[in-house]
Amino acid sequence: MRTKEDIKQLLDSLQNSTGQDLKFNEEEIYKAYEKSDNHQSLAIKILSIFGGIMASCLFVGFLFITGIYDSELGLLILGIFLIIFGAFITKVTDNILLDTLSISAYIIGFILLGVGLVQMETDENLVSIIFILIATSALLIVRSYLISFISVLIICGGFLFLIISNKSFDLIHIYISLLAVILTFMYLKESKLITFNKSFLQLYDSVRIALIFCFLAGLYLLGKNYRVDYLAEHTFGNFWISSVVIILAILYVISHLFEMLNIKKSEQKYGIYALSVLMLLPTIFAPSISGAILIILLSFLVNYKTSLVIGVVAFVYFVSQYYYDLHYTLLTKSIVLFCSGVLFLGLYFLTHKKLSSDEKI
Repeated sequence: MRTKEDIKQLLDSLQNSTGQDLKFNEEEIYKAYEKSDNHQSLAIKILSIFGGIMASCLFVGFLFITGIYDSELGLLILGIFLIIFGAFITKVTDNILLDTLSISAYIIGFILLGVGLVQMETDENLVSIIFILIATSALLIVRSYLISFISVLIICGGFLFLIISNKSFDLIHIYISLLAVILTFMYLKESKLITFNKSFLQLYDSVRIALIFCFLAGLYLLGKNYRVDYLAEHTFGNFWISSVVIILAILYVISHLFEMLNIKKSEQKYGIYALSVLMLLPTIFAPSISGAILIILLSFLVNYKTSLVIGVVAFVYFVSQYYYDLHYTLLTKSIVLFCSGVLFLGLYFLTHKKLSSDEKI
């Protein structure tokens, strides 16, 4: 951890390197650093989220034991109060205990509000829309990592519920395609987004990681043998829609990798494009695999290790599930596994060669 002396030394170094008379507001720099230094790591934030979820479940169980579920109005009032309390308590301080308290109150509020609306025989589609609107409002108003993360999950979960409850299963391809485009845009335009507006900077990290989980949730539902029981008897058609969008996004990401790997010759670019398309074509039957590949490439491009690990784990999981999916022949499974393996080996040797040459220079 840097001390004030370290920061002072850094400012002096900047002053000497520029050769100009620069003015720094040292007190504000110290305050900003101390504030940022108190922010918890991603692991602590994840533990806070899961701790909040567990605490919420226990507290909701206690409330139902007390008989509060007998009053619809009481559920609605308490739910709305807890949502507001949970969303705005984080504005007081960044203490980890208050983070857990805010997440617990926020989740409990949505649970109680949902139960109250259901007991009032409110249409389930209307309940989903209400949840989406409340979560969207909290996302736009509250500048909290955890609240923003949960809000994005609620928004995407609400849209998925609308698709499933109305049995408009083919719309999930539009859902996945939109998320693929949004994630690609966010990763590739990261520098512009975080410098465009202070609000984007505060929300960027939480929204990005939440969208990764929402994207994977949509891909998960596409699997025939491992989606929820309610969907097991249905078959999603038009796989090619989301697959084509994801593959096009992968090719667009590869075009940016050319700059990173210093590949300038047109012959090499066209060869890599052709090889990538050839290897990605078998995944048109399994957009979940190409979706995981997209996450891996985007994470590698911006050096975001968290989503890189998530993408690798998702890739292994989806390939394993795809292999055991009896809907496809053993030959098709073998081709997909072989092509995927060759693709990653090729990318490894290509990047390793380029990075090694750069290190020598």
